[in-house]
Amino acid sequence: MREIRRPDTEKIRRFFWEYKYVFIVIAAGILLLLWPSGREISRSGETGLPAVREDFDLEALEEKMSSVLSQVEGAGEVTVALTLKSGMERVLASDRETSAEQNGRGSWTTETVILDGEAGEETVLLSQNYPTFQGAVVVCPGAGDANVRLLLTQAVSALTGLGADRITVCKGG
Repeated sequence: MREIRRPDTEKIRRFFWEYKYVFIVIAAGILLLLWPSGREISRSGETGLPAVREDFDLEALEEKMSSVLSQVEGAGEVTVALTLKSGMERVLASDRETSAEQNGRGSWTTETVILDGEAGEETVLLSQNYPTFQGAVVVCPGAGDANVRLLLTQAVSALTGLGADRITVCKGG
């Protein structure tokens, strides 16, 4: 009869002990691959990218900023007016075809790329540029105090990305 050999458990233990860091790295990699990515699955079964708001409501932003800035001590009721340098811009993927004419001039045509998926036809959005602010005016009764003006200027700068030279804080009644 043949003798059945059992693996030497001591050799196996030494092998795993010697390469324990390699196994830890492999286990961490597998865990990271299995970790949820945060993307949602839409009803059509496609993985959805994070939702992009296509609308930008300047008046709603001004109202929200007014309510936040009104909470600054000593400011009173605040009114905010913002001006935009550029509005919302969507950059869509497009194919460009160039053709040369006889006289050396060329012409080109562009077609927007459209995907035909389960949810229907959709354009391919490459990027979405949010509005750029040009200036801000803040009117409040507490603007007579230099400390309040400074706090309001810093707050508007933090919310809009504008420099202090583009923000005016005026005393109002």
